Amino acid sequence: MPKFFVIFNMSAFSRLLTVVALGAAVCLAQPFSGGIKGGLPLTDFVNTVESGAATTRSDYIVGPMAELHLPLGLSVEFDVLYRHFNYTNPVGSAVSALSTVTSSGDWEFPLVAKYRFHGKLVRPYVEAGVSWDALSGLKSTVESIATTPPAEQHSVTTGFVMGGGIDIHVLVLHIAPEIRFTRWTSQHFDLANVVASNQNQAEFLVGVTF
Repeated sequence: MPKFFVIFNMSAFSRLLTVVALGAAVCLAQPFSGGIKGGLPLTDFVNTVESGAATTRSDYIVGPMAELHLPLGLSVEFDVLYRHFNYTNPVGSAVSALSTVTSSGDWEFPLVAKYRFHGKLVRPYVEAGVSWDALSGLKSTVESIATTPPAEQHSVTTGFVMGGGIDIHVLVLHIAPEIRFTRWTSQHFDLANVVASNQNQAEFLVGVTF
C-alpha cells in the first residue's frame, strides 16, 4: 500500500475522531433533561371581593417539564402545568341567581432562565422569566343546570416569573423543590363586588428530572 495513502487515511481518521470528540463535548456541555413537575398553590386562583360571597379551591398543579443545560451553571426550563379550580356562591349571595358553582381548567406555560450555584449533591438555584396562562372549559352551573359564566376579560394572560429552590442529585434523578412567584399583567375575569381572578400567584413546586 502506498505510503502517502496510509498517511492520508490516518489524517482523515484523526479529523473524524476530532469531529466526533467535539460533537460529544457539545452534547455533554448542553444536555437536555426531562421529567415532571407538580405541587400546590400557595395563593387562591380567585379573590373573594365580597366577604362570604364565595369559597375557592385549587388543590394541585402538575405537568411535564423540559430543561436545556448550558455552561457556567445556566439553564433554560419550559413547563406545561395544569390546575383545576372552582368557586361556590352560597345561597342568598348577590349572584346566587346567576350561578352556584363556577369551575375551569387552567394551563400555565412558564419559560424561565435558571442559575445553579456550585455544589456536588445539593445546588441552590434562582430563576426568572415569563409565563403564559390560559383558561379552558370555564362554566357555571345552578343545580346542574348550565348558566352563563362570569365574563372573561382575558382568556390568555402573561406574567413575570421569579423563584428559587435547591437541586438535589440522587443517583440518576434530580429532585428540585422550589418556591415560584408570578405576577400576571391582567385579570382573567372580574365579577364586580363578588370575585376576581388573582394577579399574584405563589406556588410550591417539586420537579423530578433525569
